[in-house]
Amino acid sequence: MKTFEQFNLPKSLQKAIDEIGLVTPTPIQEKAFPVIMSGRDVMGIAQTGTGKTFAYLLPILKQWTFANVHTPRVLILVPTRELVVQVVEEIEKLTAYMNVRTLGIFGGVNINSQKTSVYEGVDILVGTPGRVMDLALDNVIRFDLLQKLVIDEFDEILNLGFRFQITSILSMMKEKRQNILFSATMTDEVDEILEDYFNFPEEITLAKSGTPLEKIEQIGYAVPNFLTKVNLLKDMLFNDENMSRILIFVNNKKVADILENKLSEDFNDQFGIIHSNKSQNYRLNTMAAFQRGELRGIVTTDVMARGLDFDSVTHVINMQIPEVPEQYIHRIGRTGRADKDGIAISFISPKEEEIQLEIEDLMEIELNMLEVPSHIEIAESRLDFEKEKVKVKFLLKKPKLEGGSAFHDKKDKNKKVNLGGPGKRTPRKSEPRNRAVERKRAQKRKK
Repeated sequence: MKTFEQFNLPKSLQKAIDEIGLVTPTPIQEKAFPVIMSGRDVMGIAQTGTGKTFAYLLPILKQWTFANVHTPRVLILVPTRELVVQVVEEIEKLTAYMNVRTLGIFGGVNINSQKTSVYEGVDILVGTPGRVMDLALDNVIRFDLLQKLVIDEFDEILNLGFRFQITSILSMMKEKRQNILFSATMTDEVDEILEDYFNFPEEITLAKSGTPLEKIEQIGYAVPNFLTKVNLLKDMLFNDENMSRILIFVNNKKVADILENKLSEDFNDQFGIIHSNKSQNYRLNTMAAFQRGELRGIVTTDVMARGLDFDSVTHVINMQIPEVPEQYIHRIGRTGRADKDGIAISFISPKEEEIQLEIEDLMEIELNMLEVPSHIEIAESRLDFEKEKVKVKFLLKKPKLEGGSAFHDKKDKNKKVNLGGPGKRTPRKSEPRNRAVERKRAQKRKK
């Protein structure tokens, strides 16, 4: 059996790995280690939940040497604030017996306190593209001594609209550095940036885009509307004790709030909620409570579909099918991690069947569709977001009335222009404004 000892890591790093309890490296860690150690640029394609974070951290930390400098030598860019916190935690675990200063920065908090932290000195900087660019433009962050740039979850960074920030940061850096990029999917936009900024990167591919995780059982239910989905979910939660650590995904903040309120009716204080309207402290506290086992589950949007690693998530529930098929892969990848089995359950309304087919085509498998139990109450009403939207232009159409009606009499009367005196006379629409002003002045002079 292969172990981390094959990497011949420094004793301080190996001791930290032993204390974490890791024994066997994952395939992406085995493949990435020698390539990153070589110093070449790296492009890694690996599905979620495969250990990508340690895949780049281990070779970087093996090469680490102390230097009396205060600007970052390693920069790690990730898409979300939550992922910044998680990566910083992973680095701190691995560097427990090393002299490495790590700092995480992200938006939504006081930028001045982050400036102070940067000025105190940092070796490994982890941040979101927006906040890193802000501090770099203020000359708070300097890249003079940067040796390695890591961009993790690159496709998601681009999906969130950070292309300008990424290219701006890259343009501020000197060319002499190692670039390490990891992405779950390979898109044309990813390829363009590789072409412009990377130096003949060596590609490490673990699995093709869309490959399902083998440890995850994927189940689907055809459900007519959202309230019926809620009824089905509640029935499962009441009757299945194995549903003990759950992530429940919806497509937007409004629906997340609705679902969390519905669940609190029967499962008070068992479920947290995370979306972008929640404060940073609230989100981090909710994640920590879930990690400690104080919450049975979290209702969330796709803000938690990427990168975040929770221990032993038993079930992922898709209350709504994601609008982008690839996002389904990232959602269900929150379970079935670290060689453990997981279950992904999707509730599919008639309008979502087309997306379901796209997901199945992407993964080249079909969901195991089950019948909704007969005792589940089928809700008759639909929520506002499920209803057909009537186009506004039809609502604004005025009815045509026959001539001579009171309506037309009033309308004609309202068309008359008030000519109650020279000072009140309004210029005709065709009359230029400056000419009207001159005429008014001449009338005043005559008075």
